Amino acid sequence: MKRQGVSFTIAKKRNTRTVLSYHAMILVGMVWLILFNIVPMFGIVMAFQDYNPVLGFTGSKFTGLENFRYLFSMSDSRRVIVNTVIIAVSKLVLNILVPLAFALLLNEVRQLKFKRVVQTMVYLPHFLSWVILASVLLEIFGYKGVFNTVLSLFGAEPKIWFSEESYFRQMIIFSDVWKEFGYNAVIFLAALTGISQDMYEAASIDGCSRWKAVWYITLPGIASTIVVVAILGLGNVLNAGFDQVFNLYSPLVYSTGDILDTWVYRIGLLNVQFSLATAAGLFKSAISFVLIVISYIVAYKAADYKIF
Repeated sequence: MKRQGVSFTIAKKRNTRTVLSYHAMILVGMVWLILFNIVPMFGIVMAFQDYNPVLGFTGSKFTGLENFRYLFSMSDSRRVIVNTVIIAVSKLVLNILVPLAFALLLNEVRQLKFKRVVQTMVYLPHFLSWVILASVLLEIFGYKGVFNTVLSLFGAEPKIWFSEESYFRQMIIFSDVWKEFGYNAVIFLAALTGISQDMYEAASIDGCSRWKAVWYITLPGIASTIVVVAILGLGNVLNAGFDQVFNLYSPLVYSTGDILDTWVYRIGLLNVQFSLATAAGLFKSAISFVLIVISYIVAYKAADYKIF
């Protein structure tokens, strides 16, 4: 009994050391989270004040919901909300459909070396920042860029495509899909590996074509994954991509390309309207929070998806 008690004590001390080691590992991450995510949340008080940097939070005049009333009365705010929703929803839909189609096509490839080369090529843009990609895209679609050079062979007039109001949204949406579809396809490719090959063999014996196998076996087999990805994407419906738009837009395309995040950046930091910018940011965060809660509830009901 004495030996057992000593062994239990030693095991308990080792377990305590292990737990403390794990806590020490996450300490840096927790400090980062608190400093850059939790502490700045106290700044939302500016949304309810006529904030003056000299007077600070305690000395600035409290205005209640006046900033929100002014925000929704502005024509600019309605325009940027519409732009944000259109761009974000289009990205959400296409960033599901295109990766799904690519994953289904790649899954049919039997040459493993070719498959790996294609996967590597389409993954690469995801790991490049929009600062780099924006420079490349602006050069390609510039007035003397490759795209205009090719079009000129067919008699088309050259344009600065990212400075055209009627084309800017489409350029933003499709460039984002091009950058992310290879990486997003990883989720669907992983789901495809869970489908038993016996089902395909049984279907081929019964004379099922490859297209019918995809329709009746592959898609139903990953349906829950598609539903979860689609539903959880609702939480980001107001995130139209600040980095991308900020590096690609110009005053010429504000009417169709200005989104909530870039507008908040301009009125807050460039025009020094801190209270109005905070109100707009708080409005976006509140809507996003509600959508995230709803999306997780729907994901749990529809696909039995749980976080905890």
